Amino acid sequence: MIWSDWWLWGAAALVLGCLEMLLPGFILLGFAIGAGVVALLLLVGGPVAAGLSGSLPLTLVVFAVLSLLGWMALRRFVGVRDGQVKTFDHDVND
Repeated sequence: MIWSDWWLWGAAALVLGCLEMLLPGFILLGFAIGAGVVALLLLVGGPVAAGLSGSLPLTLVVFAVLSLLGWMALRRFVGVRDGQVKTFDHDVND
C-alpha cells in the first residue's frame, strides 16, 4: 500500500515545504512538519509504524494531529510576540 511508504510522506513534506516558500503564511509548513514526522515514524519502524502502515485512516489522523501540533508550535515561536498588538491607523475605504 503506497501510503505506508516512508518516502511518499517524505516527498510530500518536501513539496509542501517548497510550496510554503511560494505561498508564505506558515500554513503549509505545518502540514510539511506533519508529513515529515510521519515519514520518520514509518522509516524508524516499531509498534507505531506497524499501526500506521496497516490503516490509512489511522495514518491520516496521526498526520492531522502532528500537523496541528507543528502549526501551533510555529505560531508560538514565529507568530506575534507577547505585548505586540496589530493596530490599524487607517480605514480600508480611505
